[in-house]
Amino acid sequence: MYKPRKTASLPPASDPDGLKLYTISASGAEVDPGRYQERLAFIKREKKIDSSLPAFAILHDGATCEYLTVGWWRNDNELFLSVSVKESAAWVEDRTKYSFCLWDLEIIWHERNSFIRHLYSGAKDLEAYRKDLKSN
Repeated sequence: MYKPRKTASLPPASDPDGLKLYTISASGAEVDPGRYQERLAFIKREKKIDSSLPAFAILHDGATCEYLTVGWWRNDNELFLSVSVKESAAWVEDRTKYSFCLWDLEIIWHERNSFIRHLYSGAKDLEAYRKDLKSN
């Protein structure tokens, strides 16, 4: 059954490549971003996400698993997404088994609107996009 989850935005300087970082917690406890950093670095290398791209990540302590959703904008106006889930001790990215969930959609909707506002409405201001975090 749906219940709101604790969502937070991390400070803009939290990621060395400028990704906007969000956390979601099913239990209401603080999310430890350190548990996600190694996987996030791997996804950024594998998908070629660097400081030139508008991008965000959701570090989601779910009810049964840890989820890492990474979104980045390319090809003018396309949002690409990677979803990794921690199974036992290993991270898995498998589109046939896992996707982002309904709690992630609130952040993804904010990111869509932020992208339009700061990068797709005439003026392109990547720094303004990076500072435009979803309010909690």
